[in-house]
Amino acid sequence: MQEGNGNSGLALVALFGGFMFNRFRVTQAQKKIISEQKLLVEIQKEIVEEKHKEITDSINYAERIQRALLASKKILDENLNNYFVLFKPKDIVSGDFYWATKLSNGNFVLVTADSTGHGVPGAIMSILNIACVKEAVTKGILSPDLLLNETRKLIIENLKNDGTIDGGKDGMDASILSFDFKNNLLQSASANNPIWIIRNKEFIEVKADRMPVGKHENDKMSFTLQTHTLQKGDLVYSFTDGYADQFGGLSGKKFKYKKLLELLLSNSDEQMEIQKQKLDSVFNEWKGNLEQVDDMCIIGVRI
Repeated sequence: MQEGNGNSGLALVALFGGFMFNRFRVTQAQKKIISEQKLLVEIQKEIVEEKHKEITDSINYAERIQRALLASKKILDENLNNYFVLFKPKDIVSGDFYWATKLSNGNFVLVTADSTGHGVPGAIMSILNIACVKEAVTKGILSPDLLLNETRKLIIENLKNDGTIDGGKDGMDASILSFDFKNNLLQSASANNPIWIIRNKEFIEVKADRMPVGKHENDKMSFTLQTHTLQKGDLVYSFTDGYADQFGGLSGKKFKYKKLLELLLSNSDEQMEIQKQKLDSVFNEWKGNLEQVDDMCIIGVRI
């Protein structure tokens, strides 16, 4: 009996040992699989991080190129005594842009524009738009309405083979301001984005044509030339829709143009740099933790 019990005990030990050995092999195999998967995840993470870095570096480089095409501080300082530019891309690069030049008649031209799209597509579109504005200027065109007409023609021509059925429906909303400081005259033309003048706390709106600079059902219609006599101390504002369209506040609603006008009127006695700081501060406070919805550009000039 004792020998039988001993054999049974050895058999149980052997069985348990075999079971444990088998579990050990399974566990080791699982550990190996987990280790290999972990290594694969780490490798994939490194690849993703490297690709993200490459993309970010490329976009940062593109931003440097885009900024080189915008109106430089040098040309603005040489032609404007008192001004500010508040420029806030939604992403690193922007569909919004501002550009300036001196015309052959001595007038100083300032362009504020919102290209189709934002981010990389918007930035590419903005480069094309700037190139088209420049080409229109090199043709010797002086009047803002005719500059917009020619720019529109060039944009449509450049985009006609973009692969879409209609072809060339992208473009921009824009305003062109031409300052004749010797005679205190402002000539302008606007596509969708108006121009605002504040004079002694009074508001003057220079309304925009309701069509873009690009392919449109009315793209054979000329933009409207508007002329205003300026007075010393007048404030002239050009802008895109990014500020007014920003969601925020307690209800998560759009800021809207009415609120923007009230803000500009309330700060119209302030120095231009202070106005810029207050606009920026109010925008950030309104946006809060929400995402910026679009590129944003506001330019103010005191005469």
